[in-house]
Amino acid sequence: MTQAHTGALSNDMHTNRQGLLILTLTAILSSAAAAQPVAAGIDATRTGQPITKLIFGGFMEPATTGVWAEMLSDRKYYHEITSNPPAASIGGFGRRVLRRWMPVGGDAVISMDSKNPFVGEWTPLIRLDGATPHGISQSGIALVAGRAYTGRIVLAGSPGAKVTVSLVWGSDPDARQTIQTPALTAAYAKIPLKFTARADSADGRIEITGTRSGSFHIGAASLMPADNISGFKAANVRLLKEQGISLARWPGGNFVSAYDWRDGIGEHDKRPPRRELAWNGIESNDMGIDDFMTFCKLIGAEPYLAVNTGLGDAHSAAEEVEYVNGPPTSRLGRQRDANGHPTPYGVKIWGIGNEMYGPWQWGQMSIRQYPEKHNLVVKAMRKVDPSIKVIASSATPEEASWCYIENRQFNSFEGREKVFDPLPFGFGSNQDWTGALLKTSADYIDYLGEHFYGYPNLVIDLAKEQFVDSGEPLELKVRRLSNRVQFKFEAWEEYVKRMPYLKDKDIKFAFDEWSPRNRSVGSGPAPASHPMLNTLTNVLVYHEFFRHSDKVGLAVATGGMGTLGTDSRGEAVGYRTDGLVIKLMHDRFAGALPVAVNGNSPQRPTKGVVGVDTSARPSGSPTYPLDVFAALSADRKKIAVSVVNPTEAPQECDLNLTGVSPAGGARLWRITSPAGAGAALPPGPGRGVGGPPAVIMENSIPQGVRRVTLPPASISVYEFEVK
Repeated sequence: MTQAHTGALSNDMHTNRQGLLILTLTAILSSAAAAQPVAAGIDATRTGQPITKLIFGGFMEPATTGVWAEMLSDRKYYHEITSNPPAASIGGFGRRVLRRWMPVGGDAVISMDSKNPFVGEWTPLIRLDGATPHGISQSGIALVAGRAYTGRIVLAGSPGAKVTVSLVWGSDPDARQTIQTPALTAAYAKIPLKFTARADSADGRIEITGTRSGSFHIGAASLMPADNISGFKAANVRLLKEQGISLARWPGGNFVSAYDWRDGIGEHDKRPPRRELAWNGIESNDMGIDDFMTFCKLIGAEPYLAVNTGLGDAHSAAEEVEYVNGPPTSRLGRQRDANGHPTPYGVKIWGIGNEMYGPWQWGQMSIRQYPEKHNLVVKAMRKVDPSIKVIASSATPEEASWCYIENRQFNSFEGREKVFDPLPFGFGSNQDWTGALLKTSADYIDYLGEHFYGYPNLVIDLAKEQFVDSGEPLELKVRRLSNRVQFKFEAWEEYVKRMPYLKDKDIKFAFDEWSPRNRSVGSGPAPASHPMLNTLTNVLVYHEFFRHSDKVGLAVATGGMGTLGTDSRGEAVGYRTDGLVIKLMHDRFAGALPVAVNGNSPQRPTKGVVGVDTSARPSGSPTYPLDVFAALSADRKKIAVSVVNPTEAPQECDLNLTGVSPAGGARLWRITSPAGAGAALPPGPGRGVGGPPAVIMENSIPQGVRRVTLPPASISVYEFEVK
């Protein structure tokens, strides 16, 4: 099928849906109609472009993330070690409070030596005094009985110093394992550590202490589970690979706008710890470019690297491309080779900044200035490697309108200033970031990097310029995010009208941050919601990506790396329901050919204002209240049909296939509300440590069965072999 025909299919699907909306909604939504099975016509003769596997991306922020296996906080001593409370609260990503090192033997025995630090601004110096142990300790480390741990410590000191390192799992004197280090010298030495915990502990501790005479410096320390894979958590690597994460975005996010990629290369212990500006945390720089590339290889994901266009510059971005893709004969290629990676990585996908339209972004510029910086950066990068594909930091007027209201109502950082442009912001206005980039930079854009978040429970009251409770039923709440996806394609149609030359540009969308959020409009916690609200929201977003396979080049779920279920010890053991959505959609639809789905029951519009938090044409298939998507496998030997029932009652659906002949029965995969979830919404992507693992139920359906029954709040994928 030609590209023209593929684009026509996408337009035809949505034109058909728009026409159907003219039908009288009251007749469709009557109780008599609701009692009838929904009819879905699946026409396998009308196919679209293959669904790229790059839609199933996962997002990582900041640089060193939850997949890294390091167990010690501040392992290179950014903070002064003292028993006094910190002068300012320093958290991590999500503003978590980090564990601290504490003195052993009192504050007076420790000083922070800045004259000749091992790494960073200073290094702890411990003064000894006979048989009384002096040193540092860190508690709050989760340990598992029988589990082995490996690490290292970098020490220098007086010949008379006797230094030991202990792993402690209880209050009993025997509840520890102690390693005696070799005799120290004035030169730093790296000493390996190996421990095995003999009991479970949620409050394990590591102690580094010395006795006898003189003093010693602690340059760095590290502790990881022994089964780590190149520094990564083994279970996370296995589960993310099985999940089908096919694209990994790194290192941010807001984080990237103040990140220097050069801090994250070379020997791990010599990479300086830095103040992390975006999230008020500390970045160890343990996970740098080379480590990220190893991670992508481990999970089988295409790498997506973002460059700093906030505080960064074109020269630094070009040098980053040379380090990553340059031959080993180039200056930075030789540096990569010296770091143990002689072969160029050949990274093709590069993000040019992150959310540079936002006043919350470090180095944010005006809409008049930034497109010129974008062009300078891309020119410099393409000069090094002309084959790269770049993603612009864009935002449609709808996204700018939504963010403006969110910031003024919910956020305390920059961006709350009053803007006097009327809402919704218009195309061509000072808030149309995407339009400005397309006008000035179309020759320097391969993808439009659009972000969208949403509160399924909330709708924008334009008069108040605030989010308010929507009061809608579940089947409408779950469409709030997919409607925002639909708006992006409506915006593209508007841009082509205003700039006809875009018709000749092969610019696609890169939805490289997206996620539902849960928020209360009051002062209390977010209200309890249906346990499948975010999960159903997510799968409808994927359906909308699939329907526009000709325009969606890639997508990255925010928190996609964090949708794993954990046990009581925090160990990854499976998937949450939002993680199962990624796995199910990837396994059944990556590389598949979308086919047309018809029906006589158009989707209802949701509450909201077009151009602020909803689209002119409702997303989804014309099969209200269900949403149906279908696709042929790449070899055309199977057809998969995904049916979402977003209601709180069972529904029936007739699946009418034309253009193919089923060869037998069907296989069924289904995700339903997790057992025991109650009314509480599980933590969403990137919003918590996870919940209990969920499962995909698999079954078979006899040949000839075409009417299917769908449980409440469920996702069902039927796969038929075809002749």
